[in-house]
Amino acid sequence: MAKGTADKDFLEFIIKALVDNPDDVKVDRRVDEMGVLLSLKVNPEDMGQIIGKAGSTARAIRNLVRIVGLKNHARVNLKIEEPEGARASQGKKSKVEEGLEDLKI
Repeated sequence: MAKGTADKDFLEFIIKALVDNPDDVKVDRRVDEMGVLLSLKVNPEDMGQIIGKAGSTARAIRNLVRIVGLKNHARVNLKIEEPEGARASQGKKSKVEEGLEDLKI
């Protein structure tokens, strides 16, 4: 595991262990003046497992990734990409939408 991508490798490891479709997990790493941004994309069916009840799982994952970043002297943020078509339903909100609202995303 290269030191520069330790945060990305760590995030992939955690997410692949949580989801039912580990082959669909995609993590993009960008570095800019604000620090490191990890963008996470998963299968739409796995979003509920990543977000958790009231966003608790997503919050815990963000905390762990930030800790790995601190250890490597970098500010690391996690962005969970919303699956395409998730907001297409009108009227009743899906569990994914409710979880994202709880996270203030």
